[in-house]
Amino acid sequence: MKIEFLKLLNFRNYSKLNLSFHPSLNIIYGKNGSGKTNLVEGIYVLAVTRSFRLASEKTLISLHASLCKVEGNVYNRFKTNYQVFLSKDGKKVKINNNKVSRVSDYISKITVVLFHPDDLRFIKDTPSTRRKNLNISISLVTVEYLRYLNNYNKILKQRNAYLKQMFQHHNENSAYLNILTEKLVDYGIYLYQKRLEFVSAINEYIDTIYKEIAGVGKLEIRYLSDYDCKNKEEIFAMYQKNLEKDMMFGKTNVGIHTDDLKFLLDGKDLKEYGSEGQQKNAIISYKFSELEIFKEKTGTYPILILDDLFSELDQEKIENILSLLKCDYQTFITTTSLDHFKSLKEFSYKTIHIEQGSVVEESEHE
Repeated sequence: MKIEFLKLLNFRNYSKLNLSFHPSLNIIYGKNGSGKTNLVEGIYVLAVTRSFRLASEKTLISLHASLCKVEGNVYNRFKTNYQVFLSKDGKKVKINNNKVSRVSDYISKITVVLFHPDDLRFIKDTPSTRRKNLNISISLVTVEYLRYLNNYNKILKQRNAYLKQMFQHHNENSAYLNILTEKLVDYGIYLYQKRLEFVSAINEYIDTIYKEIAGVGKLEIRYLSDYDCKNKEEIFAMYQKNLEKDMMFGKTNVGIHTDDLKFLLDGKDLKEYGSEGQQKNAIISYKFSELEIFKEKTGTYPILILDDLFSELDQEKIENILSLLKCDYQTFITTTSLDHFKSLKEFSYKTIHIEQGSVVEESEHE
């Protein structure tokens, strides 16, 4: 999967941009604040229809503009044109100039693996952050996953509302609650199994990749879920056991919406005991593992985006990471300096110099 060109209109600090890319490696360089991250953010929005930043989607639209547009041609066995429109009123997407009624039908058409400095939150933050990242990754390779996740969240909301109603009105009739719980369990089992499969697949690669970057340490991910080692009857019984607590709090306290991941280095939790350097190397290893999983699941590599990858890494680690790159997939790297790329003698690539939201120089290197 490779993107041929990207067009941006009123996107962040780009009033208008039309840029073609190298099919293998693209190095986007410039000073901090010049628009490097905004450019790769545009590629991400084209794929996922939303930003990887925390800000509101409305902030993607340039000041004094009412609408922004992201467009690109992507090769995945054949060429397809994709368009994402964002306005104050919402979001619209098109494929080959045909409107797609549901955004969920658009997502997963373009697969992207992204590293961004904020990804350290994947380890440092709350379980909800890790679930969110896991959900995005699985949705990109399994179309049905997003539908099941949306259905689960819908039933969960209904169950929580009914729990509050039961508690407020001293309602002891649990027939309807049982129907909701059974649906929740059915959707939850599917999501649990897909998450378990994905994490297991990550663990087939992540330790080897981590050693190639850091040199030492055994890295693995552990998936924590209330559904672990339980059949359907045992899971339903778990909800029944927690009914009194659920009614008191007005929410469902167990289920796959409480799942978590742990990054373990030599058996120790990286969140608690790992240095920032170890955490960063672990996240990078996770991202490169995703590349291989996506290739297994879809038959093609995704697009790889490495944003501000080299900050706070020594040259040895940088060269170890660069040695992992393959010509088989398209990579975008943002950096403030080209000095890190002296070892890329056998790689053909393109450099793109950005200044204040404009491309000031493009150069091909064979």
